[in-house]
Amino acid sequence: MFRLVAVTALASSLVYAETHTMTMKEVLTRAVSQNPDIAMARLEEQKAVQGARIAKDPFSPKVVAGSGLAYSSGFPLSINGAVPSIFQAQATQDVFNRQQSYAVAAARENVRGAGFATASKRDEIAYRAASLFIDADRASRLAASAAKQAESLEKVVQTVRGRVQEGRELPIEAKRANLELAKAKQRAENLTDDAEYAERSLAVLLGFNTEDRIQPSDEERTVPKIPDMESSAVESALEGSHELKRLQSALAAKGLEVKSQYAARLPRLDLLAGYALLAQYNNYDKFFKAFQRNNGQLGVSFQIPILNGPAIKANVAQAEADVAKLKIEMSALRNRIALDVHQSYQEIHKADLAKEVGQADLEVARESLTILLAQLSEGRVALKQVEEARILESEKWAAFYDAQFMAEKARLNLLRETGDLLAGIR
Repeated sequence: MFRLVAVTALASSLVYAETHTMTMKEVLTRAVSQNPDIAMARLEEQKAVQGARIAKDPFSPKVVAGSGLAYSSGFPLSINGAVPSIFQAQATQDVFNRQQSYAVAAARENVRGAGFATASKRDEIAYRAASLFIDADRASRLAASAAKQAESLEKVVQTVRGRVQEGRELPIEAKRANLELAKAKQRAENLTDDAEYAERSLAVLLGFNTEDRIQPSDEERTVPKIPDMESSAVESALEGSHELKRLQSALAAKGLEVKSQYAARLPRLDLLAGYALLAQYNNYDKFFKAFQRNNGQLGVSFQIPILNGPAIKANVAQAEADVAKLKIEMSALRNRIALDVHQSYQEIHKADLAKEVGQADLEVARESLTILLAQLSEGRVALKQVEEARILESEKWAAFYDAQFMAEKARLNLLRETGDLLAGIR
């Protein structure tokens, strides 16, 4: 029974698994709209918005209505701080509360910071999606190249076996050829697994099921444009860094929190209003000269702090420590951004050089193969030499693909630092 359920579940997962062919632009568009991490960041932003509304709540009027109906024996005592009444209503509102005003301003600043955090998460997910897209494309191309290399090695194995049977090669040469073929098949299988994992990882990042796969399309991708000068890139990275803006917003919010703590020593003014409908059977006529059923009250509550205790100083000290910590983080982040941009330019330079060398090496291998093919048609070389040249050409193609993808990745990393990744690809 258990095996039947397992087989059924596996079959259903295979039936519903889909393979989606997408371009880089389509991948990034879906990543920033469907990724779960970005969705959670947006939820945190909404929580910050509601937190600002909560902080502003004391400045909104509040009305509470109910009844304090009771039977009095003797002097009419209070019910929850009010005289016994058939119906009563109370209204309150903060008019002047400087401490709460700073808390509202800090909450609004936290909303800005949450927006920067969402934007930072969006840039991070966009880079991860672009990086996985390149990894999937690279693994797929390398797997195809390794498969062709294995096909060439199979021809070499057949040729060597024939020469061994003819007595023109030692038997160990056939074993060596079989070993190289086994290595090529193993490499092709590993690259195929890498391509599958990258495609499935990209699908999960885009919000698809774990069984789905994203295959990069075969369209030619344009090389993203990067700033010519490193100094310009550093300036753009510092101006466009959402993480740095988030820290600046957090610093401003902490500054308002410090002011809020100091403002606890200031007076506050609240508006109060009340109404009560009294009953005649609560002994009012026995203890008061006059009685009136409908009673209203409107006034203000004015409070002046005299002795606040040590909590204010402690809270201020904690907030000031957080301010100092944020300043250190901001300074470290600026230095890290400048260093990362410098390293990105170095990586781009290295990748471009490797790409040029790989392309030149590939051209030499291709021309050598062309010459050997011509000589094969004239009977001047053996098929084994031609197939070995094909294998070498496949290896050069793989090296060129590696250099090409590394150069593209290095540029995407720089665009992530400058905050232009999405704009540069779209």
